[in-house]
Amino acid sequence: MATIDDFTKIDMRVGKVVAAEEFPEARKPAYKLTIDFGSLGLKKSSAQITHLYKPEELVGRLVVAVVNFPPRQIGPFISEVLVMGCDNDRGEVVLLQPDREVPLGQRIY
Repeated sequence: MATIDDFTKIDMRVGKVVAAEEFPEARKPAYKLTIDFGSLGLKKSSAQITHLYKPEELVGRLVVAVVNFPPRQIGPFISEVLVMGCDNDRGEVVLLQPDREVPLGQRIY
């Protein structure tokens, strides 16, 4: 079992997608996202969310992401944050997001 101390080590924040583009070099279909986290700045992420989302639908969308994992090399791209989602009944990733506007960079508790 995890403890509350384990949970508080994970730094999840709210960001807004400011750019989304195809990532043809990825092994599995993915997009390259640029996300604004307010005072934390712009961060990049590779996200396997191509089944339910188009790049143009993602721009302006609030997302939740883990911002304190080490960067990961994904092909020629460095992914700096992990965008959070869950699978629907067909195994397609559905993004998590706040249901109201909140300040960018706001921590998730």
